[in-house]
Amino acid sequence: MQMIEIEQLPGSVIPPPIQVGEATISEEAIAREMQYHPADNAGSAQLKAVRALVVRELLRQRAAELGLDVTGEEETDLVIATLLEEELDVPEPSDDDCRRFYAAAPTRFSEPGRVRVRHVLLAAAPDDAEARDAQYRLGQELIEALTAAPGRFTEFAQRHSACPSRDEGGELGWLAPGQTVAELDRALQHLPEGLHERPLASRYGWHVVVIDERREGHALPFERVAERVRHTLREQATRRVLRHYLLALESRTGVDGIALDDESDSSLMQ
Repeated sequence: MQMIEIEQLPGSVIPPPIQVGEATISEEAIAREMQYHPADNAGSAQLKAVRALVVRELLRQRAAELGLDVTGEEETDLVIATLLEEELDVPEPSDDDCRRFYAAAPTRFSEPGRVRVRHVLLAAAPDDAEARDAQYRLGQELIEALTAAPGRFTEFAQRHSACPSRDEGGELGWLAPGQTVAELDRALQHLPEGLHERPLASRYGWHVVVIDERREGHALPFERVAERVRHTLREQATRRVLRHYLLALESRTGVDGIALDDESDSSLMQ
């Protein structure tokens, strides 16, 4: 049996057909499935699609082996869910397990820091050097004017900002990490309170930014996050059990054209 190593696949193309037991996964089926698996390139999308189809076919065949009806598309999904509930033995995490996990990674269950932000977005495309230069100079002028007259921020936001927040005087409200565009988000985590001394760049242009207030993150007591901890451990245990189950089905059924790996359970977990 010739297996294609997973490491060779991103950016490349998997030569169909893929064989799962006596069933063939065709090129057409893979092409249809790819739309549900966005990726950076066609090879990665194809790989995700093939994994999902192989996993589904392994489970369909196991359900049929047990005498379950897998003839209809929607019915098959329900049957597979029932199959997994019956065949997967997922251990329930104990209170001690949860407390140990929490103690080992307390920041994972912390209240994140937040900043209350106003901004003026001076729009300019990343590849428009002339516009970016002009908007940067405008940003410097606005910052100079605001240094002398902070009360004009709402006026400047309404007049110049390309962000819908201009109607609120540039108010973005309280932002936690990950709630705005990545390049601006990184900067906001480190800025002191007040008007920043220069425009900040993003893919959308330049931002004149004021940090009105900052609240630092803090650890939450175990009692506040016990259910989150338990859910996390239960999900990890489910992934492990499901992975072993799928690999056992792969070994018993036989799969030609691809080998399942540690990410092959992702579509089912989602």
